[in-house]
Amino acid sequence: MKRWHNAHMDIAFADQEVRLRVYSLLLETGTMPKVADLAASMKQSAKEIKASLKRLYAAKALALMHESGEILMASPSSAVPTSYFTDSGGKTWWANCAWDALAIPAAMHMRGKITASCACCGEGMNAEVENRRLISGSGVVHIALPAKQWWDDIHFT
Repeated sequence: MKRWHNAHMDIAFADQEVRLRVYSLLLETGTMPKVADLAASMKQSAKEIKASLKRLYAAKALALMHESGEILMASPSSAVPTSYFTDSGGKTWWANCAWDALAIPAAMHMRGKITASCACCGEGMNAEVENRRLISGSGVVHIALPAKQWWDDIHFT
């Protein structure tokens, strides 16, 4: 089986196709695709898609909801509301953390407005990104764990 590999992931090409379709549908619709959406768009069974998503999760390419097996996170986007969101490209995107909220408009090469609240005190925070640069806003992004520990409990981190 042919595989795609980089320093972080070892993913079969078929699984990479599913991963790319996740992002394609996410950008097209503004919402995280469901297993059924992926299956229909790729002309595969839901069982095949779920198996692929499990392999992608094992490769740390995305995170799944524990019980349903639906996609929870395809970085930098979250499938569920969070306290970090970005308005960009005429859509509102939920992010997994402050770092991801900044990454959404930068990755799409679009202007974006980030609205968030401090995890410690709840104070509101706003920022804007354009041309992959912070153009307004100030503050500190606190990353509580080293990156190598994020996947120890990605649902909490």
